[in-house]
Amino acid sequence: MYEWQPIILTLQLAVVTTVILFVLSVPIAYWLAFSPKKHLWAEAIILLPLVVPPVVLGFYLLLAFGKSSFMGKLLYSLTGLHFVFTFEGLVLASLIYSLPFMVKPLQSGFESIPKRWIETAYCLGKSKWQTLYHVMLPNMKFSILSAIALSFAHTVGEFGVVLMIGGSIPGKTKVASIAIYDAVQSLDYPLANFYAAVLVVITFVILLCVYKRS
Repeated sequence: MYEWQPIILTLQLAVVTTVILFVLSVPIAYWLAFSPKKHLWAEAIILLPLVVPPVVLGFYLLLAFGKSSFMGKLLYSLTGLHFVFTFEGLVLASLIYSLPFMVKPLQSGFESIPKRWIETAYCLGKSKWQTLYHVMLPNMKFSILSAIALSFAHTVGEFGVVLMIGGSIPGKTKVASIAIYDAVQSLDYPLANFYAAVLVVITFVILLCVYKRS
């Protein structure tokens, strides 16, 4: 009988990360799309997880948020949470690692909105918030769905960064990708194949649903 806990933990991590990322990324993408100046430094920072090896990113997160680090102590005093070898640490690492997969599709969606639609909304007395909610977001559904699907699928497949900051604690930080690695290390290929197949099916179904609705 296969253990489903790593799959459940992976889905929980992906859902939490995707929801938080969407809330954080909408204003970031809006700012990048409509700012009169190009903020190359900001875009470079956002895209950094695409080129930095996941193990390197996880290593620096481990140093930055360890219990003995300044940031780790500060966050613990403010939130009472530790971010190393905990689920909260996995969420933090996933937010940083999957950020470009949420921000860039949303930014492209905002940039695809015809300016005349936005100007018309302003002329009709709509505020920026009302224009965002009633004009922009409804007309960039595919970008939103793509951002959500890519972020979710990317979080499901994380390995290096979550291994560094979360380790392999059963029921706490042992997500499916870590379970696959542990199974291969112990030469339990049927178990590794089970977890790998489940992840492939989950990500394929997500992408299929997104493009079917587009």
